[in-house]
Amino acid sequence: MLIRNVRPWGGPAHDVSITDGTIASLQPHDALAPLADGDVDGRGRLLLPSFSDVHVHLDSTRIGLPFRPHTGAPGVWGMMMNDRNNWRTAEIDLPTRVAGTLETMIAHGTTRVRSYAQVDVDCKLEKFDAVMAAKERFSEHADVQVMTFPQAGILREAGTIDYLEESLRQGADVMGGIDPCQLDRDPAKHLDIVFGLAEKYQVEVDIHLHEPGELGVFSTDLVMERTRALGMQGKVTMSHAYGLGGVSEAVSRRLIEEFAELDISMATIAPSTSTHLSPIALTEAGVRLGLGQDGQRDYWSPYGNGDMLDRTWQLAFTNGFRRDDHIELALSIASLGGASMMSSSAPRVTGIGQHIGTAVGDRADLLLVDGETPTSAVMDRGTDRTVIHNGRVVADQLQVAPL
Repeated sequence: MLIRNVRPWGGPAHDVSITDGTIASLQPHDALAPLADGDVDGRGRLLLPSFSDVHVHLDSTRIGLPFRPHTGAPGVWGMMMNDRNNWRTAEIDLPTRVAGTLETMIAHGTTRVRSYAQVDVDCKLEKFDAVMAAKERFSEHADVQVMTFPQAGILREAGTIDYLEESLRQGADVMGGIDPCQLDRDPAKHLDIVFGLAEKYQVEVDIHLHEPGELGVFSTDLVMERTRALGMQGKVTMSHAYGLGGVSEAVSRRLIEEFAELDISMATIAPSTSTHLSPIALTEAGVRLGLGQDGQRDYWSPYGNGDMLDRTWQLAFTNGFRRDDHIELALSIASLGGASMMSSSAPRVTGIGQHIGTAVGDRADLLLVDGETPTSAVMDRGTDRTVIHNGRVVADQLQVAPL
């Protein structure tokens, strides 16, 4: 494939050749050369790495369905029960809406996804099966990891552990945990089960942490203790964890240093809080930081639309980014930050000033999008997009391509 007339990270126009799913060369754009069959006409658009949504709940989506009144009660348990009371009565069946949401995400430029799949005594493996089916359906369009996730806790309802283990037998990529202190109220036992199953089935761990302040720090310390003891460096993610930056500067600095030492990654949804750890401090320390949309117009909240360019804007806005290099950092976190969480072979984001993911030798997971500069693309969020995954066009003009 040859991509004609694109501007990597807003630089000069280039023609980009792709061989075997990898960027083979970049040459200054030859405006006199004719467009050959099979070439992609960049039309002077930006060339950026494609997006990675590494914190999304495909199993609870209502993308494409009518808006409904928000009926959730406060707190994780109340919101979870609201989902439990409503998810079966949506206007279309679960597998259809899960696949439709993944298709929307791909069409907008996301080619790497880590999705939660709720497993409990209510839904059993029904939500997990729907997410696994969508993963298989779009296996040529995107890399998808599925996390078996005890949204209702592990210890509160008898039988949950059996369903979690069965999902791991059936191919779950990641073992999830959630609020070991607040939800299950037995953090040691909760984390022993999470890490024990992860070790047994040789999968990674992702801990969904809403706990505030010192309580969140306590749970995080227990996670780090197990990561070190089991030799699981590079295989653990802390998701949300938006209270870890609100205790003290010394605690935040210690946590960031230990995350870097243990290669514990973080996934953020760009929350509107002032207590999250700084994206700049995390990436400059070498911590892998990715971005996700979380739920999408579901029974938890009306936010989310399948477009990671929107969530990149939110990441920049909630962190007060105005400088171009800071907004470009937000783009890097939204693309290769998440990619490095899903694959150790992806380039790492290590702070501001990087323009990575579009160089010779990089995997050809790319997004062509209209915009004068990367910053303007984030601000304007244009729709003239072409999405390339593993060297093939998988979506164009917000429509997924048949492969």
